[in-house]
Amino acid sequence: MKISIINKIIILLTLLLSACTSMPEQVTPVTPFELSRYSGTWYEIARMPHSFEEGLSKVTATYSINEDGSVKVLNKGFNAETGQWSSAEGKAKFVDGSDVGHLKVSFFGPFYSSYVVFKLDQEAYQYAYISGYNTDYAWLLARKPSVEPARVEDFKRELAARGFAVDKLILVAQ
Repeated sequence: MKISIINKIIILLTLLLSACTSMPEQVTPVTPFELSRYSGTWYEIARMPHSFEEGLSKVTATYSINEDGSVKVLNKGFNAETGQWSSAEGKAKFVDGSDVGHLKVSFFGPFYSSYVVFKLDQEAYQYAYISGYNTDYAWLLARKPSVEPARVEDFKRELAARGFAVDKLILVAQ
């Protein structure tokens, strides 16, 4: 069977786009997950390095529920070098069910990437461990601008157990 070039492109794009909503092999999203409790502002305590947050401190992520059930995402951080605030607004949707901490988030049109809540303070929603689609992306978020050192150490242990390069982790100045 001969496959046309258009069909090959469609297959390739489908594979690429679905890969971006996958997750690292040893990461499992939390369940149950309650978006209404997760909504609000979170402080970025630690992150893996990546270009879109380079040089930013005082980073926050604010989540709210849109009328269509999707999630409005507002990320904000301060660049001390330029003396300016930077922000990005995106949209997230659930990948599986609304009770599973696996979403896909987009800041650039139709292109989505995985957002996996793999550990969460299920009782009070005070901290969350987040992974992207691979081990290059991870965040420790908290409801307050600082956490106990033991929380950061636990985050590092959890990342190391899942194959993340913990030595690259950035502690974010709040």
